[in-house]
Amino acid sequence: MAYQLYRNTTLGNSLQESLDELIQITPQLALQVLLQFDKAINAALASRVRNRVNFRGSLNTYRFCDNVWTFVLNDVEFREVTELVKVDKVKIVACDGKSESQQNRTRTVLVLDLPVTTEPRPAVG
Repeated sequence: MAYQLYRNTTLGNSLQESLDELIQITPQLALQVLLQFDKAINAALASRVRNRVNFRGSLNTYRFCDNVWTFVLNDVEFREVTELVKVDKVKIVACDGKSESQQNRTRTVLVLDLPVTTEPRPAVG
């Protein structure tokens, strides 16, 4: 089973809107397309993305329910090698990404809900 977390991304929303506009396909076929999207996006992110980003922020709330961690952070700084991005609020959802064939290997699936602001923040100090 693939997580459906990425359906709320720009790509996932565009796919859902396109499927809604295609009146010639059945709802069952549209659901099959979305299920294939869930599997493909999870596999692609697990195998192709190798970038690392460090982040730091103030923990507002956290929750652990049904093997899913949810964190809400305030005043978060994301640092890559050459770039720094500051956001006011971030929601992080982390799920166990281990499948039946990967019993000995644990992988975590992260989804970030980033309301990124393009306005410069005032310097502190």
